[in-house]
Amino acid sequence: MTKVRVAGFSISLDGFGAGPDQSLEQPLGLRGKELHEWFFPTRSFRTMIGQEGGTQGIDESFAIRAMDNCGAFILGRNMFGPVRGDWPDESWKGWWGDNPPYHAPTFILTHYPRAPIVMEGGTVFHFVTKGIGAALEQARAAAGGRDVRIGGGVSTVRQYLQAGLVDEMHLAVSPVVLGQGENLFAGIDLPALGFRVTEHVFGEGATHIVLSR
Repeated sequence: MTKVRVAGFSISLDGFGAGPDQSLEQPLGLRGKELHEWFFPTRSFRTMIGQEGGTQGIDESFAIRAMDNCGAFILGRNMFGPVRGDWPDESWKGWWGDNPPYHAPTFILTHYPRAPIVMEGGTVFHFVTKGIGAALEQARAAAGGRDVRIGGGVSTVRQYLQAGLVDEMHLAVSPVVLGQGENLFAGIDLPALGFRVTEHVFGEGATHIVLSR
């Protein structure tokens, strides 16, 4: 059965999933890169960027799980890139180069229509202008019975949480305090939404928390 998951989502100890002032030079916001330091040494990350080696411990096992059985992804417009407003042209195709890490249909939430973009490795970006429900409906159909992963950013995850559409979350809690940025859980009552902690494991670079409904 298809699950809607948030997986491999890095947050700080004080609950921020991105730093402030996202830009072309700082795609994760100021200090946002620090949230992902647990992931960078893993074999999964090194393979993603075309390098060999990498760690194979607990952090790697959760990195593998984050991508396991994912048949489609949903991303917010800001997660896709820094371009705001109407698309000025067709040149921007994401942060990830010609072969993005998704390798599956990926649905981008936006207010501005754009034709699908076929990338290398099986990723196809589809642009959805009718909201989170329409994007989830399309992603479920494309996933072919596999899971749909809400890839971020923070605003997108919050929207799906508040709508009661997320079944499971894996958070990688990094030993970092940001103090400002985009807070994942501000004003959200997770127990009221039916979530409870079902797993917590200390990894090499982060604490991995799984919440399920």
